[in-house]
Amino acid sequence: MSIRKPRLVFIIIALFLIFFSACNNGSPVTTIPPVVVEKTETAVITPEPSQTPVPPTPTPIPLAAIVNGETITLDEFQAELNRFEAASPITGTNLASDPNTIVLNELIDQTLLAQSATQNGFIVDETELQSRIDALEVQLGGSQALENWKANFGYSNDDFQSSLRRSVGAAWMRDQIIADVPETADEVHVLQILLPTAAQAEEVYASLQTGKDFLKLTATYDPITSGDLGWFPRGYLDELAIEEAVFALQPGQYSQVVETMIGFHILYVIERDPDHILEPDAKRTFQVKALQDWLSERRNLSEIQILLP
Repeated sequence: MSIRKPRLVFIIIALFLIFFSACNNGSPVTTIPPVVVEKTETAVITPEPSQTPVPPTPTPIPLAAIVNGETITLDEFQAELNRFEAASPITGTNLASDPNTIVLNELIDQTLLAQSATQNGFIVDETELQSRIDALEVQLGGSQALENWKANFGYSNDDFQSSLRRSVGAAWMRDQIIADVPETADEVHVLQILLPTAAQAEEVYASLQTGKDFLKLTATYDPITSGDLGWFPRGYLDELAIEEAVFALQPGQYSQVVETMIGFHILYVIERDPDHILEPDAKRTFQVKALQDWLSERRNLSEIQILLP
């Protein structure tokens, strides 16, 4: 702003007042010498631009893993690890492997299953989530008991809800996978004679070739169960050698001596059914295998980053 204008205006007003005063008094007009107004340089001050404060960089949340762009926080991993270790006795077999690896793999598997559930149209909405929380409250003994449970294992509210949402989606997808396991399979009903040494097994095998009755021999060597292994399908037994031997036989035939880690077997097929209803244990085995195969394939197609320190 100029600092000259107010002084100039004042001088002009003063001149007009003197002029009108002289006119009113009838006095001669006195000549007023010219007023010299000195020019003063005006300092122009340019304000410095204001500095916009830079917002602080948010502290990144520590992560345990990233699965196809979806994060698993370190806090959530630690809470799950605490829960796993609390549920597994120190003397139990679950801790034979590294607990960190077990828990992280479980979280990765759950994430893969939950992601696939979403892709297949299953959404865990707020109503469903709250229903699960309510059920857990009842199971634990009330809302305060649930809060204590979360605090005990180190769950924040966000991590708890994220974990619950993931587990619900994973359970739905798991059920879809195992539902595809058939109810029936090609099965055989088998008897065996199990012997501790190769010499004994060869002796029994030789007696069978001379016409000895297999059923009578099984009762001799196993008077409790008569060597009955029951019905089983392909892919059920841990011993592949036994499976290969019996599925190469027809009903009424017996095998040569088969060696395994537990001894020497001679196997006999009583009957065979190409569409036999699976026993619960055999069906459960197939369901586990179906789930494992699905997860293995899914992992191969996924981008998984392990970020544990």
